[in-house]
Amino acid sequence: MDPAALDADDPLAGYRHRFVIPDPKLVYLDGNSLGRPPLAALERLARVAAEEWAGRLIRSWDEWLAAPLRVGDLLGTELLGAEPDEVAICDSTTVNFFRLASAALDALPDRRFIITDSANFPTDRYVLEGLARDRDRQVAWLDPDPIDGPTVADVEAALADHAGDVALVTLSHVNYRSAAIADLAAITDLAHAAGALVLWDLSHSAGALPVGLARHGVDLAVGCTYKYLNGGPGAPAWLYIRRDLQTTLRNPIQGWFGQADQFEMGQRFRPADGIAGWLTGTPGILGLAAAEEGIRLSAEAGIEAIRAKGVALTEYAIALHDAWLEPRGFTLGSPRESARRGSHVSVRRRNARELTRQLIAAGVVPDFRAPDSIRLGLSPLTTSFTDVARGLAVLADLADGPETASQASV
Repeated sequence: MDPAALDADDPLAGYRHRFVIPDPKLVYLDGNSLGRPPLAALERLARVAAEEWAGRLIRSWDEWLAAPLRVGDLLGTELLGAEPDEVAICDSTTVNFFRLASAALDALPDRRFIITDSANFPTDRYVLEGLARDRDRQVAWLDPDPIDGPTVADVEAALADHAGDVALVTLSHVNYRSAAIADLAAITDLAHAAGALVLWDLSHSAGALPVGLARHGVDLAVGCTYKYLNGGPGAPAWLYIRRDLQTTLRNPIQGWFGQADQFEMGQRFRPADGIAGWLTGTPGILGLAAAEEGIRLSAEAGIEAIRAKGVALTEYAIALHDAWLEPRGFTLGSPRESARRGSHVSVRRRNARELTRQLIAAGVVPDFRAPDSIRLGLSPLTTSFTDVARGLAVLADLADGPETASQASV
């Protein structure tokens, strides 16, 4: 398992050189939290600021107005398996999640229950708690295995417990802690058979693995662009609405960018046709421009090739965990089966927080997730096999140190 040989055989290795990497000695294993900046994104930002903002000023809105839908189509058709006019780049993941969950509940007012899992990402859980409180609904919490995540059987049992009374099933496709992949197709089918709508959070899926939104008949989805899509900090999020639902569901935040004739400045709101009617306020053009370059780079590489590299990286990391970390008291916090695992790997030890601090001080950047996990984000376009080997070698050395050894037995 020579990492240099693996890098030499990597068909995506050349993409690493299309990103800004100011310190080649830094081992960055956190692309699942914030991706590295593409060179094209920084060049695009400079051009938009100098030529479009400073140069053309307000006249640039002639082109900017179409950007949320143009970039949404690129993301949707190339990376998410959506049809044209089903994805828009807009707002934040939290805002989009709130809007789509609200719309789903409003569409099924006589059904009381929302199904989600207790290990879902916090913002999703918080939004659902608020919606349940304000709309007199109840959240039916799944309590999944911490590594395997919610299963088809878990969802099936919850639907049976609340038969005919579930409005919304909403889960993360890839668990943010363990990287477990939920069975999107089967769970979507189950929810539909029970008369419920389905909302997927694809924040850890978009740009990392194929999703097949249209093929699987998914109703609704949200996600971000700053992780595997390398859109930059605070980059705009996106939402997906299957075309037949775009007019039957109601946008709970009616803003002027979703108006049929925006500059008519009409007295009443008339939604634009299609996904355009789900836009709200003025988009952040600089963030959108940077995100477009990250999305374009992923589309060029191809989602199947990206997924193949992600599988290879995570398999390599798990092999090194077994050889180097498990003898030092670590346990694997991610599924071993590649088909059940996204593009990060979690390793667990009781002193994980302190080890993460020491790793960062040593020039290896992962992240920590409570209570005891170190997440290794392996971004296929920028992470090398050498990065993985170097990072885990440092972690193994730190685990042998006197400070961490004493804490491991606490």
